[in-house]
Amino acid sequence: MPDYDYIIVGGGSAGCVLASRLSAKPQNRVLLIEAGRDLPPGSEPADVLDSYPMAAAFNPAYHWRRLVASFAARTGNMADDAPPRFMEQARVMGGGSTINAQMANRGAPADYDEWEAMGAAGWGWDGVLPYFRKLETDLDCDGPLHGHDGPIPIRRVPEDRWTGFSRAAAETLTRSGMARLDDQNGPFEDGWFPVTISNRDEHRVSAAMGYLDAATRARPNLRIIDRAQVETVLFAGRRAVAVHLRRDRMREEIAGGEIILSAGALHSPVILMRSGVGRGGHIAEYGIRVLADRAGVGVGLMEHPSLAVSAYLRREARLAELRRRHVHIGFRYSSGLEGCGAGDMYVSVTAKSAWHAVGVRLGSFLIWCNKPFSRGTVELASRDPDPEPVVAFEMLSDRRDLVRMMDSVRRAAALFALPPLCEVALDAFPTSYSERVRRIGAVNLKNRALTTVMGALLDMSGPLRPTVIRRLIAGGESLATLLTDDDALEAYVRRSVAGTWHPSCSCRMGRGDDPLAVTDPAGRVYGVEGLRVCDASIMPAVPRANTNIPVIMMAEKIADAVLAGR
Repeated sequence: MPDYDYIIVGGGSAGCVLASRLSAKPQNRVLLIEAGRDLPPGSEPADVLDSYPMAAAFNPAYHWRRLVASFAARTGNMADDAPPRFMEQARVMGGGSTINAQMANRGAPADYDEWEAMGAAGWGWDGVLPYFRKLETDLDCDGPLHGHDGPIPIRRVPEDRWTGFSRAAAETLTRSGMARLDDQNGPFEDGWFPVTISNRDEHRVSAAMGYLDAATRARPNLRIIDRAQVETVLFAGRRAVAVHLRRDRMREEIAGGEIILSAGALHSPVILMRSGVGRGGHIAEYGIRVLADRAGVGVGLMEHPSLAVSAYLRREARLAELRRRHVHIGFRYSSGLEGCGAGDMYVSVTAKSAWHAVGVRLGSFLIWCNKPFSRGTVELASRDPDPEPVVAFEMLSDRRDLVRMMDSVRRAAALFALPPLCEVALDAFPTSYSERVRRIGAVNLKNRALTTVMGALLDMSGPLRPTVIRRLIAGGESLATLLTDDDALEAYVRRSVAGTWHPSCSCRMGRGDDPLAVTDPAGRVYGVEGLRVCDASIMPAVPRANTNIPVIMMAEKIADAVLAGR
């Protein structure tokens, strides 16, 4: 008899939901294994609880320390120009929901209808809406699109708490002809809106906080193990029967009736590969016995490519220290590029661009391609579980993504030149999440001191500020040059593109006759028994949304399928 009926590998957003829902049935013995540290109720650090998320997002204590990724497509000499960069993937209970920006949007109904058309039967909009409603308690909006008794509170920052920058941006967008939408999660249309966040009383509510509360943790049939890394799934014949994990330098095996991988789009595929499930040729190179040759494992990786255009904020337009929430509005628009659909571009209007003294002086349009087409890969680096996977997003490899990102820089620059935005946001410049920005963004005393000096320089009027911006912040890039030279703009976009921490689609679900499908619509892995995957990796295509709320929805839906025996 197995030790547990269900072993859930990974305590991210999906894993927390599954542990809560499956253990709600008293006869189910459930084990949740998380590689990072647990944060039981009442023990959450201040940076995790904070409504301003960036201190937690860039705290190395919550990250996989050696994970790097290649973002740009490798064309010509680009591999040399854009080496792999560190990627902040959460290694902590709650996963990304513990350190992310707390954005709580769903995407377009068309995204989920596309999933169904790609072979994920039952995952069309009508099939997923009940689970979006189930997970949430919307504190502002009513009606058939919203839920009111779910574990995750959804709200919007009241207008009287917006910064001067947010207000000016909203007025500029309105004057430029963009409609105001009161509900970002209402009908999916172009326009600007108060952004929806998973937050109550100016505190984060992660999936761990919402689904693993004290009452849930007290269930005698639920066990949580933290700081334990699952290395492989073990099989008897073709049936998954146990996991092999390492904890405190000790290794052990734990048997389970069903194993559910919820380790995320970068780690679930490599656990499958190390266990013998994946592209036969690739895993055989590392001396791993091929149990199920599934060509789609690690293939089809997606992300939302991003860039930013920022500007220096006058003092009266900045975020006051006591008002912690830094993003109040956002907007989506349709590029009009053939085949890209509606609302294919998204902009987050960010009233504070980093935790430090420079960041508080900068307002940004953080832009991402909401409906990308480029796809990359996740591959093994070794059969040994210690090396991190080889991650190549291949962003902008589909030229449609490149064209739209170039156009977005032009659009953002044009908005910064319009009143009233140009009256409070000065000296606009291009920026991105470069390695230099990442290093300065790490929370430590050295960076606090350095950015305090840089912030004082920015406050000086006259020609010094543009010089400081260009040389110390923008890395020598000139927005004026990029707007007048298409070749320079293309080179900049290719060199500077980054992600939005939304890796997905590396083990996508689909029909059994689809050679690239890894799981069926209930998350069961093709070619083996007793093994499922439930996280962003099984998305057929990344939705037009921050991925956290869609992942929670997916876990709610798959939990129901597990409980129903489907």
